[in-house]
Amino acid sequence: MFRVCTAEQMRNIDRMAMESAGIPGIVLMENAALACVEEIIRLQAKNVGIFCGRGNNGGDGLAIARHLMLRGIAVTVYYVCGTDYDGDARINYEIYENMHGKTCLVTEDTWIDFCPGHDLLVDAIFGTGIRGAVEGIAEDVILWMNQSDIPVLSVDIPSGVQADNGAVDSVAVNADVTVTFAAYKRGLLLFPGADYTGRIVVAGISIPQYIIDRESVSLYVPDADFIKEHIPKRRKNSHKGDYGKVLILGGSAGMTGAACLSAEAALRCGCGLVTVGIPESLNPVIEAKLTEAMSCPMPEEDGHLSVDAKNLILEKMEQCDALLFGPGIGRSEAVCELLGVVLANAKIPVIVDADGLYALSLHPEYLEACGCSLIFTPHAVEFARLSGLDAETVEQNRLDASGGFASTHSVTLVLKGHHTVITAPDGMQYLNMTGNSGMAKGGSGDVLAGMITALAARGMEETDAAVAGVYLHGLAGDIAKEKLGENFMTATDMIHAIGQAFLNIME
Repeated sequence: MFRVCTAEQMRNIDRMAMESAGIPGIVLMENAALACVEEIIRLQAKNVGIFCGRGNNGGDGLAIARHLMLRGIAVTVYYVCGTDYDGDARINYEIYENMHGKTCLVTEDTWIDFCPGHDLLVDAIFGTGIRGAVEGIAEDVILWMNQSDIPVLSVDIPSGVQADNGAVDSVAVNADVTVTFAAYKRGLLLFPGADYTGRIVVAGISIPQYIIDRESVSLYVPDADFIKEHIPKRRKNSHKGDYGKVLILGGSAGMTGAACLSAEAALRCGCGLVTVGIPESLNPVIEAKLTEAMSCPMPEEDGHLSVDAKNLILEKMEQCDALLFGPGIGRSEAVCELLGVVLANAKIPVIVDADGLYALSLHPEYLEACGCSLIFTPHAVEFARLSGLDAETVEQNRLDASGGFASTHSVTLVLKGHHTVITAPDGMQYLNMTGNSGMAKGGSGDVLAGMITALAARGMEETDAAVAGVYLHGLAGDIAKEKLGENFMTATDMIHAIGQAFLNIME
């Protein structure tokens, strides 16, 4: 699992590496440059233009230029902000000048004549230190880079992207590859900055892990090893009851598909038994759609579950290990009342999704009487309704908004979207990197809710179940994309890919 740092946290880590471990800053700069050189070699570049700013990011670029020269690769260094270097960057500037490397001082009159014959551009202009808008010559250079057809590698973070929040105040380099050092920077993963990074490579630069671990970081990117470590193991001498029993309360007239998708996804995640509580008139439809999952016809009113279903729900809750409330359940006063009954009586993890979240937004007092573990799975609009924020504020402050809500209400919150944010009740946050735009289709959220519920029923701690469910859901989406393409894949295709997603993790 990868840590995600603010610019200040990364500066602290660099400082401790120098002060505590005794690693000179010039060595860290050298290792950063070598990591970029390794990626440039992998890209098979033969003629490289390196755009250097005046700070340490520019120093990285000058060290990269030196190593490429020594490997026989054609290099031109473009001084974007002059040559007034100091510290470690000054050392690399003097070395490159003493080697008589090819250079160009960028001025108003020269910048349009850049890059004769280059097949790769390196962005080493600003790095993590930028605040506010890019202006002047640097802005012209970045606009030119973005309009060229030449691939771009950014050093640490694309210039113009703010490291802490991903903001782009004017322009930013649209990189094809970003090589970042020691840990992710927040701005690489938060939008709009995440749109500029291209493929991200996290490279070690010899900072000891104990120094990185000392820095108090509350945001992580989960990886396959983390998921594999937390997936419950199966035993040879076991039966279906050992792998979790799920109750799904969902479905209404015209929306039976949502509950079916959740049920099928739960079964694909290794759950032993799945029961779908459905309005009784819809039972024939559910039984026709589902083979492995069981149905439980319940009292209804106008195509929705009715309050008379209360006692049957309480009875079924006693027999299951996790409950999912919401997929396709619809909106009615009875649905709201049933959610209140569930939350007041549940002793098992409850996952609330879709119209279950709508009901909760109308009755936030239900949380006061709730003593069970909760997982909420809203998209931005559902979360805005639930939290009282507007959707634009939510999208612009995904980490802070979800973090505050999860801590205040002691829930695990899954704020869906590209780079879904999972927040634990203690404030720890996880930013997911799997998935693609082909998953933006009806039913995708129902699949995710079923997966998380199954993992919780199998005994995973609630936040771990949410993190693993989101990661595997995105991975299944990526597998479906490879097979069918983003335009043509469906939620059902994601379900069919869940087994392969697990195999990829376990292998």
